Amino acid sequence: MIQRLAIIGVGLIGGSLARALRSAGAVGEIVGCGRSAENLKLAFDLDVIDHCTRDPAIAVEDADMVFISVPLGAMRGVFERICGKLAEGAVVTDGGSVKGSVVADAAVAFGAVPEWLVPGHPIAGTEHSGVGASFPALYHNRRVILTPLPQTDPKALGRVREMWQATGAQVTEMDPAHHDEVLAATSHLPHMLAFGLVDLLSRQRDNDAIFRYAAGGFRDFTRIASSNPEMWRDICVANADALSDMLARFGDEMTGLADSIRRRDSDDLLDIFSRAKAARDAYVDGVQPETTPRPGR
Repeated sequence: MIQRLAIIGVGLIGGSLARALRSAGAVGEIVGCGRSAENLKLAFDLDVIDHCTRDPAIAVEDADMVFISVPLGAMRGVFERICGKLAEGAVVTDGGSVKGSVVADAAVAFGAVPEWLVPGHPIAGTEHSGVGASFPALYHNRRVILTPLPQTDPKALGRVREMWQATGAQVTEMDPAHHDEVLAATSHLPHMLAFGLVDLLSRQRDNDAIFRYAAGGFRDFTRIASSNPEMWRDICVANADALSDMLARFGDEMTGLADSIRRRDSDDLLDIFSRAKAARDAYVDGVQPETTPRPGR
């Protein structure tokens, strides 16, 4: 059981962690920390946290577990504020979507990546933000990726693993660089497509009609364009190399698709759509395709 949990950034992610651990009886006291006094008051009123402060250095006092859930651009500043303020034996982990930048920020702030730091990333969320959007079941049956380094203390890693398992999450481990490549393709790229599509259509002269008659598929696909702009700006900057590479590859794919449509190449179009359906069914829904589409271009 976590005796005193400090959550720096009590929004959807941090708030849902607090709610899940409290629901599971896996935590004693919870201290919330954030920039917004209004959001902290709401977290207190909702019984998400027991105490609150706007100073990370105060928040981590006597905490045996610290979870940092702030925009990536603010991560280094938090590390610097808590440096030298942690209780003996405390473990620190985070929820940042790009692990390479978190590791680099820790190395700068602490002089070296500490053995008690366990970088992590819960693969969960909604298009909503703030503690008011948090709920205890957010992590149930969702993946949490931990990216320990060679110097990471196995006991610290075990404690963070147990914390996430208490929320109902499925915990896996991955190399930080590999994590960033995988997430660039599976999370960051889809968000860029949603943001880009909505921005493109919003600048069309007849955008009122476009949005007024948008069907369910458009709303489903673009739902994530309602995500926090500041957070996604920081993710793009932090994972620029992997994400820009994926965007370039996707641009080539769209150029090829546009060419097939322009040429009215029905066979190529059917191949593309069949491969995509088979891959989606097999790897997302667990349905094995009845036939194997022809190899693509």
